[in-house]
Amino acid sequence: HLAAPASAADALVLDTQGLAIEAVAAGPHAGGPALAWELGPDDPVLGQALRIALPPGTAAVTVSYRTGPGAAALQWLAPGQTAGTEPFLFTQSQAILARTWLPCQDSPGIRFTYEATVRVPPHLLALMSAENPQRLEASGTYRFRMAQPIPAYLMALAVGDLAFAPLSGRTGVYAEPATLAAATYEFADLEQMVATAEQLYGPYRWERYDLLVLPPSFPFGGMENPRLTFVTPTILAGDRSLTSLVAHELAHSWSGNLVTNGNWNDFWLNEGFTVYFERRIMEQLYGRPYADMLQVLGRAALAHTIAELGPTSPDTHLRLHLAGRDPDDGLTEIAYEKGCALLLALEARVGRPRLDDFITEYFARFSFQAMSTDAFVAYLRTELLDATPGLEADVELAAWVDGPGLPAAAVPVAAARFAAVDGALAQLAAGTAPGALAPTTAGWSSHEWVHFLGGLPPTLSAASLGALDDAFHFTASGNAELLAAWFPHTVRAGYGSADVALENFLLRVGRRKFIVPLYQALLATAGGPARARRLYAAARPNYHAVATTTLDALLAEGPAAGAATPYI
Repeated sequence: HLAAPASAADALVLDTQGLAIEAVAAGPHAGGPALAWELGPDDPVLGQALRIALPPGTAAVTVSYRTGPGAAALQWLAPGQTAGTEPFLFTQSQAILARTWLPCQDSPGIRFTYEATVRVPPHLLALMSAENPQRLEASGTYRFRMAQPIPAYLMALAVGDLAFAPLSGRTGVYAEPATLAAATYEFADLEQMVATAEQLYGPYRWERYDLLVLPPSFPFGGMENPRLTFVTPTILAGDRSLTSLVAHELAHSWSGNLVTNGNWNDFWLNEGFTVYFERRIMEQLYGRPYADMLQVLGRAALAHTIAELGPTSPDTHLRLHLAGRDPDDGLTEIAYEKGCALLLALEARVGRPRLDDFITEYFARFSFQAMSTDAFVAYLRTELLDATPGLEADVELAAWVDGPGLPAAAVPVAAARFAAVDGALAQLAAGTAPGALAPTTAGWSSHEWVHFLGGLPPTLSAASLGALDDAFHFTASGNAELLAAWFPHTVRAGYGSADVALENFLLRVGRRKFIVPLYQALLATAGGPARARRLYAAARPNYHAVATTTLDALLAEGPAAGAATPYI
């Protein structure tokens, strides 16, 4: 439901892409008086504007339409692509894919409430980013209501053989029955996470916070759909070591969902705050040394992205200029990690208490509103910077927002727990056998192992990788983060013992952050392009359009200079 404008409007303009518009009527039902409408020119990125003429006094409009087979937001999965024996449907609307499954004003700066009726086979459960059922409805008809206004990119729908397990009075998890027990164990700290977030930056405003574990083809780590975060099953590590992703999506309930970037040039306002908030949650729950590991891994990923894009690239600015481009191009580490680094720089200069007060008031004052970079900078000056002469120059604010790379004002990050990892890498480089490192590596978390794998020389031989594999069993790991860090080494070295596991991973997992670097690694090896295309042809039906859009271009053109690996 969009609020009627204060002044009379003679037209309603909605975004569409690939929709077959059948009729448009005045009133809340399809049988109302017909309204004149037309579709504008078809833009390859934006689709077509649906312009509906509004006679005076028109209070409601009904659009009858069908989605097309190419609807990029929708992924229809056959039973064999799930953890069970039933088909599955899920949507992914960010950044501008909501228009591929419903006519809407598909801008993050425009909010609406909604109600929906969804009819599905009686043995399947339907869920949305709204008030959700917790059990099957015998009729197969589900009615949804989202009373808080949200932007179109947070519209979400999932249908499948799903079960629910409560984790507290306001939190729970949905998953396919075969996955539910593992998910319930993995997310046991969810209520504690929500309570910690509230202690940091104010009350949770969305009533319930539930998780939905999707099949492996989900292209992101998580999606912060209000009330119902979608998450990848690749975080079900069995040891709760990858739940910082859940903290990230939870933090979006404040930064992004409450206060939203007004357009995709300002995406950093969503993600920079969220990464900072995520790590504060993890610090409160698991201690500063744990959160420091996340900061170091994030800073390393940022350095890699800056190198990929080029140190002077305008795409390394926080404020982007995406006119004429797909906003998906902005989903890189810059928004996430450079945005977080700016907040760390502010924290170092004004202290945590002042920064926390500023962030808490920011979320409260601008709840359910859009925010631009210019408006944020003005607010930051008024509420924080102007009180201390010279602070804005010291923090180099302009260099963060409209300058390339990482400004000199960035605060160095370090992790004490990585000292042992770096020591193990040094021992390995000095000739120590991998098996002799076992006492050092005992009890390492996923983050320590990822740091270890990231620190290995890229020129290791297949024999050296075999010795590492014999000692640490990387190829047989069930941890997707470790596999994604291990396989580029095996591809470069031609370590054939990992080939079957690599191919199975690419066929099964659709998380773009993991699979794009693996195809890039394959393309860079002798004989790799043919292998990459063969694997992609087999795997492509399992991937969401968000992933195939990136990979189609990569496989057609090869790795491009100035293109960054997607962050999520």
